[in-house]
Amino acid sequence: QVQVVESGGGLVQPGGSLRLSCTVSGSIFSIYAMDWYRQAPGKQREKVAGITSRSGSTNYADSVKGRFTISRENAKNTGYLQMNSLKPEDTAVYYCNLGGSASGYWGRGTQVTVSS
Repeated sequence: QVQVVESGGGLVQPGGSLRLSCTVSGSIFSIYAMDWYRQAPGKQREKVAGITSRSGSTNYADSVKGRFTISRENAKNTGYLQMNSLKPEDTAVYYCNLGGSASGYWGRGTQVTVSS
């Protein structure tokens, strides 16, 4: 059974940085594209960044472009989301998805809170 586990969330002051990790069990990680989503209280889940499986092409939501960087290490079955210049509006539960939002694999999320 595939397990997706996010880690690295926490409380950070505005302007600070966090690096989220997404670790996937099994040997499927390198096959699928990986995306990071977030969901703030009272809002719909939104995609913030994505990276393809082989070429590593990336895409970002306009709200995080220039501040967040998505990456992956297929040999370690792990993906990352480096978040810099964090803002209070980045506060949300962040989720890792493998294989697409409709039928892919999801983790349980990690809370990121940006507050002074």
